[in-house]
Amino acid sequence: MKKNAFLIGLGLFFCPMTVFPQAQPHGSTKLMVVLGVAQDAGYPQAGCSKPCCKQYWDGKESRRNATCLGIVDLATKQYWLIEATPDLRGQLQDIGDFLGHEAYSPPEGILLTHAHIGHYTGLIQLGREVMGAQKIPVYAMPRMAEFLTNNGPWSQLVSAGNIVLRGLQADSVVKLADGLSIQPVLVPHRDEYSETVGYRIIGNNKTILFIPDIDKWEKWEKDLVAELKEVDLALIDGTFYDDKELPGRDMSEIPHPFIIETTELLGALDSLERSKVKFIHFNHTNPILRETEQKEKLLEKGFKVAEEGEIINL
Repeated sequence: MKKNAFLIGLGLFFCPMTVFPQAQPHGSTKLMVVLGVAQDAGYPQAGCSKPCCKQYWDGKESRRNATCLGIVDLATKQYWLIEATPDLRGQLQDIGDFLGHEAYSPPEGILLTHAHIGHYTGLIQLGREVMGAQKIPVYAMPRMAEFLTNNGPWSQLVSAGNIVLRGLQADSVVKLADGLSIQPVLVPHRDEYSETVGYRIIGNNKTILFIPDIDKWEKWEKDLVAELKEVDLALIDGTFYDDKELPGRDMSEIPHPFIIETTELLGALDSLERSKVKFIHFNHTNPILRETEQKEKLLEKGFKVAEEGEIINL
């Protein structure tokens, strides 16, 4: 690698990629902040020398964090995270910068969806080797809580009091603050270590559905079209654009709904309903991560793409 390309790569890697304006009230004091949009391994992905990641190392693309949402109460400057990703270090800094915190302020809680690496392993940053956090509430479904309690090193976070587990039940609404609640929604997904949930995020003015990981839509006991009618926005699984992204891999082993399948499923919806759909959780191979013909066509159809730094009123 040429020296200047190497330096460009270092700059892209170590400098903050997401710049948020300091929070200002505009209508609602409850907001959602997009802190990451990539699949579990982020972008670029370790060990990838394909053109998709080479563009990053050549200084032509920006890093993307693993998928994470911040839920913010501007009135109190409190925040909650959905997911504890491998990129937690930078995401905590981003949310603190957004809120104008002069020093680190812990989240009021972290809500987990499931036990795949991009969704909970950031918890390790809360342990004695790093932050030595004190009693951070971690909201988890029963199998997820059992996994954290009975398997090291996560069990040490529990026994040392770095985190306090708060149990969730499917479809039960949990109040986080005045005018701000969450509701876990069970979804089918390779549940090796835990069940998998998405969340309805319920604010004063909007309800947002967040499903970053799910198997094919037909495996879900709920109907996506019907669910869209009940919410104002849906951030849903956009891991893969189509089945051509991973040559040599058996895609049945990672049965996410392809974006082209989801848009076909929802193609008959009117423009208002299509505009509710915002894809997130992109694999490093996904052309939607970049300014491509596929992304342009997706937007032309009336669907949306989640972007890091995006702020959504609740």
